[in-house]
This record gives sequence, C-alpha cells and structure tokens, in this order.
Amino acid sequence: MVATLAATTLAGAQSPERSGLYSPGSALQSPPLRVEVLDGTRFRDIETQAVYWLYGIDTCAPGQAAHLGRQPWPCGTVAAAWLVSATLNKWVACNILRDEQGEHLARCASADHADIGADMIRDGIAMTLPPSEQDSAIRAYVSAERDARKAYRGIWASTFQMPWEYRTSDRRRAIAKTGAEAAP
Repeated sequence: MVATLAATTLAGAQSPERSGLYSPGSALQSPPLRVEVLDGTRFRDIETQAVYWLYGIDTCAPGQAAHLGRQPWPCGTVAAAWLVSATLNKWVACNILRDEQGEHLARCASADHADIGADMIRDGIAMTLPPSEQDSAIRAYVSAERDARKAYRGIWASTFQMPWEYRTSDRRRAIAKTGAEAAP
C-alpha cells in the first residue's frame, strides 16, 4: 500500500534529463498518515496531531452556503465531506512546502488521488487561491479550475461568494455584532 502511495504521490519522479539519468522529484516529506478532516482544506494527523493545510486551494467556509437557482446548499459542508471521502481509511502522504501559523502548508496525495487539491478543483469543490507575492498560482490548478467552470461542475453551477471574501465579511459581521452587544 505504501509503495502504491509513493508511486502515485504528486512529488513523484521527474522526466529523465537529456543525459539519460533518472532524477527523482522532491522527497516525500511526511510519512504516510491517517488523518481526520477539520474543514474543506485542512486535516490533522491522528498520531502526531500535526495540522496540514492543502496548498494553493480554498473551499467554502464551514457554514457558508451557495445557491443553485433558489435552492441554498451548504457548500462548506460539502467540501469537508468530499475531503473526508478522499481520506477516510486511506493513507495520506504530503509534500510539505512550508510551515505557516503552526500548520504544514502542503500538497498531499492518497491512493485514490495523486493530488488531492487538484482533484478537488477538478470536481468543482475547491478553487485556486489568487496568486500573491509569496505564492504564484499553480498552473495545473488554474487549468483544472477553468475546465470545471466551463463544465459548470460543482460550485461553478451555483451563485456563491468567494471563500476569502466570505471569511472577511463574516469577520466584519462578527465584529459589528460584538460592538452592537457591547453598546449601552
């Protein structure tokens, strides 16, 4: 099982160079893990309690809804459920890119998903994060999102607020509510 997982990992082998020498890609930085899902983009290693955050993607926040016509649906819950389905009773391996705010920012794979984040995007469950000075967009993710949008797959068939905008407005609402409750 571990050999299969290592073979399917997104950090897999790179193509042979002109010299004909085989050169492996980035070393797998985490041992295979069993995880519990925290939300649509994060999970925790059951043994070490280390938290892993999927690099380059975002999903609806817990409690966020989208609307398909006039019908609301819990897109945050659906994203978390997709991730549970992809990782439940499966070994997960992650290529840790960096540690940020106590969490491992990583690209991860399981036996069924060579790149969990890319598959979430392809299924219309996640979207690529906007590029920043620190992180550029992952071209494969941008392409997969474009295809999912064109096919109206998953979230792209609905009306919704981008997750990063929803979280910002949700924080503003919480601050405003706290301020209103504190007023005499």
